[in-house]
Amino acid sequence: MEARIAVLGGDGIGPEVTAESIRVLDAVAERFEHDFTYVGGRVGGNAIDEFGTALPQDTLNLVLGSDAVLFGAVGGPKWDNPEIDIRPEDGILRLRKNLGLFANIRPCKIYPQLIGTSPIKQDRLEGVDFVIIRELTGGLYFGKPKRKWENSRGRRAVDTLAYTEKEIERVVRVAFELARTRKKILHSLDKMNVMETSRLWREIASELSVEFHDVEVVHMLADNAAMQMITNPSVFDVIVTENTFGDILSDESAVIGGSLGMIPSASLASSPPTDGKKRRRGGKPALYEPIHGSAPDIAGRGIANPIGSILSASMMLRWSFGLHEEADAIETSINNALSDGYRTVDIAGDGGNVMGTSQIGDMIAGRIRM
Repeated sequence: MEARIAVLGGDGIGPEVTAESIRVLDAVAERFEHDFTYVGGRVGGNAIDEFGTALPQDTLNLVLGSDAVLFGAVGGPKWDNPEIDIRPEDGILRLRKNLGLFANIRPCKIYPQLIGTSPIKQDRLEGVDFVIIRELTGGLYFGKPKRKWENSRGRRAVDTLAYTEKEIERVVRVAFELARTRKKILHSLDKMNVMETSRLWREIASELSVEFHDVEVVHMLADNAAMQMITNPSVFDVIVTENTFGDILSDESAVIGGSLGMIPSASLASSPPTDGKKRRRGGKPALYEPIHGSAPDIAGRGIANPIGSILSASMMLRWSFGLHEEADAIETSINNALSDGYRTVDIAGDGGNVMGTSQIGDMIAGRIRM
């Protein structure tokens, strides 16, 4: 098959890890006789420096003309001045909004080879394999009014947490549909004890549960879920929650696996295909990215973990292109590389053959070609 992939490396380690994903995708293309074309664009802080905006129109145009987007990371100390109006994160937020990517899917799976690198007790990690579905285009990050000002009483700021019935219903539906393909257990997280938006969230989730009567729904307060995720993570299978809670809790879940560098994600405008078929071509593309940030402290040192980005590329093959055998090949190659003891520094623990970013990419790509 032929596919056009927009590659937006962004800032910090973003370009480094996406480069390894391309190397792995090239190995897939070689083995399975596909033709992947890559088009690159500026986004984030580097786009601000060159164009004065975090998402230039040329970048948005090339994204809209692509079949999928492979994203790196944005941000860094250079652009962290709270007084400026344009921030690198505006680029990814605008992409999500322009592409209608309301469902962010973040898996948390424990690799047996890495259990020793997790700060969580090993007996609590057995069988941990869950997915967080985060609502991505509503809530605090997009609500209006959103502003900061000063008056005679001093400085003030406001962010607005707002959700419509449609916004909640569509992402909770995605979660129910995914739960049906797994263990048929859905944890819906909210703060209905103090927030009106959460009361609406729980009300709509309860109404949808009648339609998805074969799925057990567990309503849980988000702060309780934060505790359970560390003390009893195996209780979860599919989790759905609003934007801010999902952002925080999915980063927390990375602690379970030992590193942010291991966690991929997919941002979709509809439910992922569950029938083994590829997504219908045409329309706006989905976006795939590791959940980590730009890690400016290690940028340019060649030690970043590219596995989260490579796993994101695997999700892209599976969900945007319907290439399940190819996605399996990537995941098997990662598993084999870990079993052979190859590690980046963040997952090395007390042992393993510690390698750099490009070396790990080589190891994974080489195993695909075998």
